[in-house]
Amino acid sequence: MTRLLHLSDLHFGRTRPELLAPLIQTARDLAPDATIVSGDLTQRAREWQFEEAANLMASLPQPVLVVPGNHDVPLDRPLQRFLRSFACYREEISADLEPMLDLPGMRVIGMNTADPFAWERGKVRRRSLALAVKRLTEAPEGVLKVVVMHHPLYHPPGATKEPMPNADWAAKGLADAGADLVLAGHLHAWGAAAEERREGRRKMLLVQAGTGTSTRVRGEDNDFNVIDLVTSQPAHLRVTRYIATAGGDGFAPGPHSEFVEAEEGWQRIE
Repeated sequence: MTRLLHLSDLHFGRTRPELLAPLIQTARDLAPDATIVSGDLTQRAREWQFEEAANLMASLPQPVLVVPGNHDVPLDRPLQRFLRSFACYREEISADLEPMLDLPGMRVIGMNTADPFAWERGKVRRRSLALAVKRLTEAPEGVLKVVVMHHPLYHPPGATKEPMPNADWAAKGLADAGADLVLAGHLHAWGAAAEERREGRRKMLLVQAGTGTSTRVRGEDNDFNVIDLVTSQPAHLRVTRYIATAGGDGFAPGPHSEFVEAEEGWQRIE
């Protein structure tokens, strides 16, 4: 069994400090094969905020794969926002904005959807999609293919944020290249569902993490995901939501969903 720990939207600068030590301890107890962070490490892309985020990354189970979010671009500093959009991120977190990680039975591919020119809604760049498609098609046969981005491909009903304008185009490209699982954040809302059937293409599994440590919970609990590849033939995934306890002294397992790969793509096991 291969296990991923999926965090998102940490927002250093607006964190709940009492959650940091319990998060680290719970993550270590879960012993994942890798930790995935789908963006928004900071609130305002300040150097000190990235430094605090980097300290957390170093304390979590390794390896850690991280992609930027829109809050990791300095919104309120125009020159830096447009001319050195990811300078602090590169210095403190990673020089690679679209990393890749190979694990037993799994390939994890990062995509950078943060866009300085469309700050909140983001976009999938053509070169980013081309690189992801190449990595997907070159993955070893039989592995689970995971894509990580900050902005979700689709928003659930009731979401108030503007969706990415080219998300459906990107989703088709990823699905056609064999992507199984897309991990995202941005909405501060949890979710796990098989993609709706679109244009006859294979269905991917779309998983959202809420905010792991910030005060910007928007009516939801702080949370993160644990994703277990239970079996590889046929591929069987379990997604468990871990939720911050009422006293803020830990995280406890909440509901879980199970999915299996079928001929038409991923489907929930009832």
